[in-house]
Amino acid sequence: MSIFKTDKTISRLNQMIDNAIEGKPIENGFDETKTSALETKLSHYLAANSATKAQLAEEKAKINELISDISHQTKTPIANILLYAQILEESVLPEKERQCVQSLVGQAEKLNFLIASLVKTSRLETGIIAVSPKRSDIQSLLDEVMRQALPKAQCKGIALACENREAYAAFDPKWTAEAIYNIVDNAVKYTPQGGSICISVAVYELFARIDIKDTGIGISEEETAKIFTRFYRSPTVGDEEGVGIGLYLARKILSDEGGYLKVQSELGKGSTFSVFLPLES
Repeated sequence: MSIFKTDKTISRLNQMIDNAIEGKPIENGFDETKTSALETKLSHYLAANSATKAQLAEEKAKINELISDISHQTKTPIANILLYAQILEESVLPEKERQCVQSLVGQAEKLNFLIASLVKTSRLETGIIAVSPKRSDIQSLLDEVMRQALPKAQCKGIALACENREAYAAFDPKWTAEAIYNIVDNAVKYTPQGGSICISVAVYELFARIDIKDTGIGISEEETAKIFTRFYRSPTVGDEEGVGIGLYLARKILSDEGGYLKVQSELGKGSTFSVFLPLES
């Protein structure tokens, strides 16, 4: 084959791949030469791959629409259940009935949180909501997390502390605060009364690392990978409130903005969750 024909073939193959990436029609008018057989196979593969991507996008859109519909249809009934239950809580009731009302309120709030979390996760996954990293002050981010988490920690008798550190990284302030709050809230949930949680920051050449270290119940080695999957809850924490989506959502947010999340833990001795944020977007 001449250099001219080789260059022409490579150019055509390159154009086909570019078209596939950009979602444009893939050329399919080839002759019966051996070179064209390769082009034809590549064309079939790229067309099939494009069709699969289109089907996945369509399925994601349907799932998101379904979850949005569920959220819309359940919002009013859940709000009404909570309203009537809170009215009952203010009434003079026998102890048994009062306990039933409190359970009703708790379950309604749990259902409301679950649906809201599903909607957030679905919209992040389908790209309807996108994180927008920008160079921001880490201390302001952690101050917001502390503001949200401190009341619950104090109520449970847990010492929650944050080391002050002037540092900057590239992250979406709103969504990253939610991701880190989910981690801290988990630490509060699974740390017994009298325990402690410490948040610290270290800066490296490419990343800033935020450590959330607790003296909680810890995680077994075989469960450390499972805790980041959607709806996973360890059999050992079945009595605790939760739906098993907080860590999944946290990892998804951090991944979308170029960061990542890892954990080191020992059963019975506590855990350290480390959030890595890029210094530049």
